[in-house]
Amino acid sequence: MSLEQQIMTEMKEAMKAKNEGVLRALRGIKAEIIKAKTDPGAGGEIDEATEQKFLQKMMKQRRDSLEIFEKQGREDLAAKEREEMAVIEKFLPKQLDEAELKEIIKQIITETGASSPADMGKVMGVASKQLAGKADGKMISTIVKELLSN
Repeated sequence: MSLEQQIMTEMKEAMKAKNEGVLRALRGIKAEIIKAKTDPGAGGEIDEATEQKFLQKMMKQRRDSLEIFEKQGREDLAAKEREEMAVIEKFLPKQLDEAELKEIIKQIITETGASSPADMGKVMGVASKQLAGKADGKMISTIVKELLSN
C-alpha cells in the first residue's frame, strides 16, 4: 500500500473518530504528497525516497516549532506539535538511537580515514547518505563533531 493510500485510509478513520489532531497531521502529509506530485519533473508520481525526504522535513519543522513554543511557554501550541509529530513518526522508518548512531559514525570515520575536525565534511557526506531517513541531521552532526574532537 502506498503512502498516499495509507494516509487516505487513516484520514477516514480519524474523521469517523472525530480526532482533530490526527486529522490535521494527516492533511498536512497529504498536502505534501500533492505538492511533490505536481513538482516539475515528477510526472505525477513520487518514489519512496521523496516521501521519506518530505516526511523528515515535516518532522524537523515540528521539532523546531516545538522547541520555540516550549521556550515561550505556549503549552497549548506545543501539545499540537507533539500530536502531529506522533502521527508523522508512524510513517517514518525507525530512528536510530544515539548509541547505534555513534557506532555507525565510528565506522564511517575509520573508513574515510578522518582524524581531525577538519575532516568533518568528508565524514558528514558519507554519513548523511548512509543514514538518510534513519536519524536527524543535527544529531549526526553533533556526534561527528564530538567523535572527531576526541
